[in-house]
Amino acid sequence: MQTGEPAEKPQNAREAAVPPPFLIGLTGLYCAGKNHVAARLERRGLPVLDVDTLGHRALELKQEEIVRRFGNRILGPDRRIDRARLGKQVFRSAADLAALEAIVHPAANALTETWIAGQSGPCVINAALIHRSTVFSRLDLLLVVRAPLPVRLFRAWKRDALPLGELLRRFHSQKNFPRKGSQNPQFFPSQSDIQIIENSGFPGSNRNLEKRINHILEGLDSYGKEKITARGGFGGSIPGDCGKRRDPYF
Repeated sequence: MQTGEPAEKPQNAREAAVPPPFLIGLTGLYCAGKNHVAARLERRGLPVLDVDTLGHRALELKQEEIVRRFGNRILGPDRRIDRARLGKQVFRSAADLAALEAIVHPAANALTETWIAGQSGPCVINAALIHRSTVFSRLDLLLVVRAPLPVRLFRAWKRDALPLGELLRRFHSQKNFPRKGSQNPQFFPSQSDIQIIENSGFPGSNRNLEKRINHILEGLDSYGKEKITARGGFGGSIPGDCGKRRDPYF
């Protein structure tokens, strides 16, 4: 007499054979314009995960632990964490920032992995600190968004309405982010392609930005054709052949 186990094995075998999604990381310095690029990738049909949004969710999940560490002064009138108050505190102290990250990052990583598990084709992980994510070593492609420092400062001032000193502290908190000529291996997943996207905001830059994104996506079906086809494809053939490479910026 047969049990239920043999009938389940083919299903399990099929599940085991499902390849992981093609993972595209998207990162950049404070106010370089990651979300600007993410919106354009999303319009091209790519699912995009905003890890900053997950970070907000992680704050909610870990509120009790965070309040124990930083005190009630970070709470707003509704007794929920006020991100502005919390940010003002942690960006003044490297130790406080590290303590917050130690609480929030594991929760954000767990939420990220859950989202990835629901994907079947190419998808984008938009995260400023993607090199600290559990997904980093599995990236197939890493997009790094850049903008000149004065442009980023202006964007930050316009968006966040913070005093200059506070903005500079936030910029300084990313002092270890890789820059031109950097050889720090922690930022460069060895198996992935790394591409730079300039987002200067100068006249004509949006047109150049669109061309750059198109150029990168056109190359995906060439250098990663086997991976992408196996992992769900882009919903159609994208012509072009740019070859697997790392951007000369690095």
